[in-house]
Amino acid sequence: MNVLIIGLGYAGTRFSQAFSNLDPAVTGNEPVEIAYVNRSPKSNGYRYFSDIETALKEFEPAVVVVSVNDEYHIDVIKQLRGYRGFVICEKPLVHPQDDLDEVEASLKHTSGFALDLVERYSDASITLKQYVKDHNLRLVRANFYWGKDRINDHRPTSGVISEIIHPLDLVQWVSGGDAELELKDLQGIRSDFSISGTAVLDSAAITANLAGAVVTGYSSFVNILRKREVDLVFASPANKLIFATMIFDTPVWDIDYLRIWEKTNTGERVIVDLKTEIDESRPELNTIRKLIRLVGDAAGFAASGAEPSQPFADLPSSLKLQKLLNRIDADARTIGPVQYVVGSEREFFNDETNWERLG
Repeated sequence: MNVLIIGLGYAGTRFSQAFSNLDPAVTGNEPVEIAYVNRSPKSNGYRYFSDIETALKEFEPAVVVVSVNDEYHIDVIKQLRGYRGFVICEKPLVHPQDDLDEVEASLKHTSGFALDLVERYSDASITLKQYVKDHNLRLVRANFYWGKDRINDHRPTSGVISEIIHPLDLVQWVSGGDAELELKDLQGIRSDFSISGTAVLDSAAITANLAGAVVTGYSSFVNILRKREVDLVFASPANKLIFATMIFDTPVWDIDYLRIWEKTNTGERVIVDLKTEIDESRPELNTIRKLIRLVGDAAGFAASGAEPSQPFADLPSSLKLQKLLNRIDADARTIGPVQYVVGSEREFFNDETNWERLG
């Protein structure tokens, strides 16, 4: 199976590692061959192409991964017009100012599409989603806190919309049903935290409705420590309240936690208490264990039409999420800009292995 990665930076490298560690059975024992398009070649042993058109024609990939910086997604997607294989796209789908009709038209012939919403592949979210479905629970209230530190990160970014997309998706996804999140009040903070500008939206707080439930949350790219938590309250058919909390990538990546419980006259009754376990004998899988599940589903679908273990964040779903992000970026009442560049020039650090900042 041929896999073309467009943009072999941090995200693209993680995708190459994930595809390289796939179980061969996923592709019917067909070897995975990786090629990439990048500004310049790298010493990695993969086949290099300098442009997308040539790569598509000569390499004939079954899967294309879009992992360039946010602002360049639209340019890559336009060049995929007519491509009939499977596309995986790093989140967010595009930049807030990009034309979504053009995105949809460019990708309409693909055999499948998945946005990289990797927390759908966490045991925590999978277990909660199944419990909600099996017990016919109705969401009453949800709140999230989702942030990390990207102050003075050298990578361009579209801002906090690239971070808040995760909890916005998770709340809707685990709750089930076809209802769409309706944003109400939006607040934000702008700053020069990124090389992308002097007033980039670095944090956002939202209130919203989802099928009668109230959703609130805060997300930030200038959080001092990584924090990824979602709390939910459900109602059961027996009119009992069911509580759930999900915590992701704590204390390190790939360690997720789920607790589901109810309150009784004698105290709390714990229904589910789950903490993911990792195989520490394979350090090469650090940070990509959930990503391997995603690319495995994509590869299996591309190879034989196999049903994914979890529904893909397909193109219609991704477009709906992008519309939410666009509104947050455009309509949030903001203060600032905060100035993180306090000297004569921006200070950068060599922290490519710092998991607190990456991802």
